[in-house]
Amino acid sequence: MKTIVYATDYSENSVAALKYAHTLNTQLSNHLVITHIFDYPTVLGTEGLEEPFPHLEETAFKNHRAKLEKFCEEHFGSDWKDPNIRLEAVENKSVIKGIISVAEEWHAQMIVVGMKGGSGLRELIMGSTAKQLIEKAPCPVLAIPADASHVAIKTIVYATDFEEEDIYAIQKLVEIAKPLEATVNVVHISTKEEYKGDMQMAWFKEALKEKVTYKGITFQQLFSEDIFDSLRIYLGNVGADLMVMLEREKKGFLKKLFHQDLVKKMESYGRVPLLSFREGHHQLFYFSAVL
Repeated sequence: MKTIVYATDYSENSVAALKYAHTLNTQLSNHLVITHIFDYPTVLGTEGLEEPFPHLEETAFKNHRAKLEKFCEEHFGSDWKDPNIRLEAVENKSVIKGIISVAEEWHAQMIVVGMKGGSGLRELIMGSTAKQLIEKAPCPVLAIPADASHVAIKTIVYATDFEEEDIYAIQKLVEIAKPLEATVNVVHISTKEEYKGDMQMAWFKEALKEKVTYKGITFQQLFSEDIFDSLRIYLGNVGADLMVMLEREKKGFLKKLFHQDLVKKMESYGRVPLLSFREGHHQLFYFSAVL
């Protein structure tokens, strides 16, 4: 069975993500691992001592486990006692390394985190470490706006640059979309000057068909001098429930759109959750190996 890992810092911004992860987990019939990463407090004068307080570790885990239970009980009642849900308080000096260790241990299908509604990716619950999580996680990262109210995921938008890595990402995305019976709208936006012709779209469609047989995929080519604004409008026009991007290193319209502007403009997406794949690491998407 596949696993979703949800990470919380107990803030209000992470509550919507908790509810979203719980609902999505139910829809996908997955295991849900709810985790909080903590670090032992530094006590003056104890540096270098192997065990300054004999019961510190045991007490810390008990306290954080109890806090995690209280958080879950408060926001979705006794459902957290479901056998498919596991609570894990994890000690690590690095929030990123702690979350990744949980994801690796459970071969996670995705990591779900919350983000503040007003400042986009820059204000994920891990603050400045958010980009590191997207870049280093062994699976896709799903970021949920704080003011998002969960609805059934029926319309997914994937912005493509017609590259081979997009095909791998869409192949994995379909493994999420299929059990949800969701439509995947593959959209490419370019300026007239940058347009590379219909042959590239035709090649991409054929290459994707060789990897994916899902009938719920549509394709859209848009032209605009303001790529970001056109994408924002398109999300509203199709009623997107989920936006998907590929974190990429190479240049392209997505490189310009996301890497330069996304942090500053993500709030324009409103209540649309963002799922981030990572270029060059499709072989690390563990959930493909456990279907």
